[in-house]
Amino acid sequence: MTINRLLVANRGEIARRVLATCRRLGVETVAVHSEADADAPHVAEADQAVRLPGDSPAETYLRIDLILDAARRTGADAVHPGYGFLAENAEFAAAVIDAGLTWVGPSAKAIAAMGDKVAAKTLLADAGVPMLPTWTEPGQVGGFPVLVKAASGGGGRGMRVVRDAAGLAEAIASARREAAAAFGDGTVFVERYVEHGRHVEVQIFGDVFGTIAALGVRECSIQRRHQKIVEEAPGVIPPEVRERLHEAAVTAGRAVDYVGAGTVEFLLTPDGEIHFLEMNTRLQVEHPVTELYTGLDLVRLQLLVAEGEPLPAEAVYPKTRGYAVEVRLCAEDPAEGFRPATGVLHRFAVPGVSAEFGALTHAGLRLDSGVVDGSAVGVHYDSMLAKLIAWAPTRGEAARALAGALARAELHGVTTNRDLLVRVLRSPEFAAVEVDTGFLDRHPEVFVPLVPSDRVPLYALAGALASAAGRRANAPVLAGLPSGWRNVPAYPQVTRLLGPAGEVEVRYRLDRTGALAEWAVRPVTGPSGDGAVPDGSRIDSGDAGAAGSATGAGSEIPAVALVSAAPERVVLDADGVRYAYRVHRVGSAVHVDGPEGSVTLTELPRLPEPTAELAPGSLLAPLPGAVTRVHVAAGQRVAAGDLLLTLEAMKLEHPVLAPIDGTVVELPVPTGGQVDTGAVLAVVNPLEDAR
Repeated sequence: MTINRLLVANRGEIARRVLATCRRLGVETVAVHSEADADAPHVAEADQAVRLPGDSPAETYLRIDLILDAARRTGADAVHPGYGFLAENAEFAAAVIDAGLTWVGPSAKAIAAMGDKVAAKTLLADAGVPMLPTWTEPGQVGGFPVLVKAASGGGGRGMRVVRDAAGLAEAIASARREAAAAFGDGTVFVERYVEHGRHVEVQIFGDVFGTIAALGVRECSIQRRHQKIVEEAPGVIPPEVRERLHEAAVTAGRAVDYVGAGTVEFLLTPDGEIHFLEMNTRLQVEHPVTELYTGLDLVRLQLLVAEGEPLPAEAVYPKTRGYAVEVRLCAEDPAEGFRPATGVLHRFAVPGVSAEFGALTHAGLRLDSGVVDGSAVGVHYDSMLAKLIAWAPTRGEAARALAGALARAELHGVTTNRDLLVRVLRSPEFAAVEVDTGFLDRHPEVFVPLVPSDRVPLYALAGALASAAGRRANAPVLAGLPSGWRNVPAYPQVTRLLGPAGEVEVRYRLDRTGALAEWAVRPVTGPSGDGAVPDGSRIDSGDAGAAGSATGAGSEIPAVALVSAAPERVVLDADGVRYAYRVHRVGSAVHVDGPEGSVTLTELPRLPEPTAELAPGSLLAPLPGAVTRVHVAAGQRVAAGDLLLTLEAMKLEHPVLAPIDGTVVELPVPTGGQVDTGAVLAVVNPLEDAR
């Protein structure tokens, strides 16, 4: 049963990954897409594409009937589910097979057996796989801390850590809502939570002849919201523990007659015990580290096994090489509790990439991306934009190369977790393999932006100079004059920018040769400019150099000289050291990439348009979504940190907390109400102001 035309029942990065292998093998491809994904890269790269109708962009990918109809209309003879959506849906697997198509995945029976995590634990415990204590009813729970988990699905959704009995009921209720929204099944269970445990997993592969091979261990301990963001292979694990992990994973696969690619996940305790967590009956997000470590193409193996071929010898007895580290680059703000971010990705450029979606023949970087320049990032899907993977002879070399490429990447238009990832990879604890699932909780220093606050003024100056150079280059007349030249050279150029620490005013003066005579970057602390030099005032010669920044006042001020200024590149000499800044302007947004990292600024108009004044104490929606629960009532007193309401977006629940002790005076959005970014969700007045 040769596969000639494959339909990929997914989107984004995994769809592009499957399409890439199909192109190498000469297999024709079919993409499916929602209306929101009409211009997505995976649609353009497939040989054929079919739009899935429906009002909800996310739910269209869950319509089995529409996907099977797309396969029939395009003449596809096989279906690959990717991961997420219907990848672990036994009903979908059975429907594909019943339609006479080849299913690229394990049997519907195996998916069903592992899909219910409670039943899977019982089955595999009987087979001898070690387990953590598990309870299905709150009254059964024996001891804390515990972890509430969704019985269906994965990816960290529907998971809550509970440290005492008082928080158990609300954690279960919240996990049920989130699991129901993500997987259509709100069933949850509770298992013992292990402090300082490591999350490790084994890639297995089975064929129809009964062969089950273990392709190595992956370390996936560094997580946020119980979702992995850094993965490694082969992991720094004692040989005897690695052998036990392989044996337990193969035992799990044999218990369900597993065929295809699968992952068996374990918790590794500090004393070397291993405990089964779950089995994912699909290709994992982190499969590229295994591919680079073993030299195998796992999607190719999936297709071979689906065609009824035996696993090749190189998969049964893999030859391993070097070390691979992967990071998940996500559209989210780590400083705001990893709140998902939306917008248009105006530039997506990672330097030094050797391959996309494929093998590396020498040490280098691989990029698996679901986005390109101009991609729109909305609220309908997971926040992951791409995966960047480094492969090198050693773990240290791979981590260093990966961090360097991330730090130099140009990621403009959407907030990402890039700075956090770089700091994790460069941390002494990561280098020493002092990692576990609580890594981020113990290391708040990795949440600090890459660009130090006292260096932001140089980025602001570079942005202002580049913007002025751009306007001068586009001027219809007198374009040859130096930027900033004026008849009264004693008066400076003034640009107001909104930066990471608030509004600042950039003032600079160029002499008649175009050299930087004086400059200052000063915070604007009030609506009338209190704390900054008023418009039109003179910067005397004694004021040369930076006058401080919104966050760096009092730091040592560098002596700065202008080497060159062009619309997209500014070179400054600060205290005798030359720094180059790359500048990309989109509308009023000014993206400045420099030696330390990246800073996004917004150029503010000199005469801003009037805007509606918000009531004091207004809490605004950080992104579009739906209010799933309102926990308080108007007139109710609340304390700082109290839960006011819950907003659901990107299939995750986002708590809205009281910022101060006060009284709730307004709740304009009822339960079930849809909101856009910036909508008022609640108004909380300080107690002394409450009426």
